[in-house]
Amino acid sequence: MNVYQAITERRAINFFDPRRTIPDETLHELFRLASLAPSSFNLQPWEVIVVNDPERKKILRGCAYNQAKTEEASLTLIILANPLAVENNIDEVIQNRIRQGYMKAEDTGKTRKSPFKMYGDKDSETRKIFAVKNASFFAMNLMIAARGLGLETHPMDGFDSVKLKKEFSIPENIIVPLLIAVGYPAGDLHLLERPERRGMKNFVMFDRYR
Repeated sequence: MNVYQAITERRAINFFDPRRTIPDETLHELFRLASLAPSSFNLQPWEVIVVNDPERKKILRGCAYNQAKTEEASLTLIILANPLAVENNIDEVIQNRIRQGYMKAEDTGKTRKSPFKMYGDKDSETRKIFAVKNASFFAMNLMIAARGLGLETHPMDGFDSVKLKKEFSIPENIIVPLLIAVGYPAGDLHLLERPERRGMKNFVMFDRYR
């Protein structure tokens, strides 16, 4: 399947085959491909909780306003955005850059300061936006990759974030932008024509707003 097919054929499906599981090698490839998403300073502030245990799925369903797909899909991913990725990942990023020839060791000090200067304090709004923006790149990449691997997905922002964090021991500073159900379609699934999207003239502007 080429990229064009993966994008045009990706749909948010509601009905999954609860009997099918995703092979480990397919899941690993899914995450490998998703992690190729663009990332500011390559800090990759995304983390994922894979929920595939039946009992944990029931708990997740209770956090997601009883959406059946959270329990019926092969697994549901809790996508996390970590504002502390700047502190946590910057040194590894720098060492990788030096090793791969992108920068010289003597430039470490200057390079290390850059994301702190751009994204500010760890509790700032700018830092939170940075984390969510990059985690969203990851999530979209994952859904396209899933379609290319023969899987179906459904992104969800309908959940109780407070309850979810409590049930899955997610630290308060971590942001949960969305959940993604991943699996195989129910055997009798029939998709209607894709809902119409707004035409280009409704959202594309050139050189200035309106």
